[in-house]
Amino acid sequence: MRLIVGLGNPGIEYQFTPHNAGFLAIDRLAEVFGTAVNNRRGKALTGKAVISGQEVLLAKPETFMNLSGLSVAALLQELGLSHQSDLIVLYDELAIPLGQLRIRERGSAGGHNGVKSISGVLGSEEWTRIRIGVGKQPTETGREIKAGGVDYLLSPMRRMMLQELDLVLDETVKAVETILKEGVKAAMNKFNRKVNGEDPEGPAAK
Repeated sequence: MRLIVGLGNPGIEYQFTPHNAGFLAIDRLAEVFGTAVNNRRGKALTGKAVISGQEVLLAKPETFMNLSGLSVAALLQELGLSHQSDLIVLYDELAIPLGQLRIRERGSAGGHNGVKSISGVLGSEEWTRIRIGVGKQPTETGREIKAGGVDYLLSPMRRMMLQELDLVLDETVKAVETILKEGVKAAMNKFNRKVNGEDPEGPAAK
């Protein structure tokens, strides 16, 4: 079994905010693969599915973002899984423009409190993650404008943003399928695209 965790904050007021992109990705996976994420275990709402021939547990922690690691660690321990080989985490990333995603096998938190919590509790940054862009698109000159802070992340997205995010959620489903079927490196080669000739990973990935 593999554990796929989406990061976000529980509560209807947070449902369609940029910071809940991970939750929305789990909801999309559940929809596509015909399951419901409504069983409570390991401080999370969970649901089983079969993706690319592998049994997975989809999870949305109920701990709130800053304590996500408590739920991830509890689930890994309960399932007897390894964070290095069996865990995939989906979360929002300001350093990546909305409509894009990046896959990494490891990396620092880059200011993301959910990521910081997971790495802190696990004592390791060695776990697979799909970073879903929620930052502003580059300007015509190619200079990327960063969306600002907590107010932006916790404010409901407008219709245009939701439409753009909807497309990348479909890409996230494909990325998860590729990781499970072909491995992380194959998925990185397929989905990590360079923008304007620059390194798409940005400073948050370092």
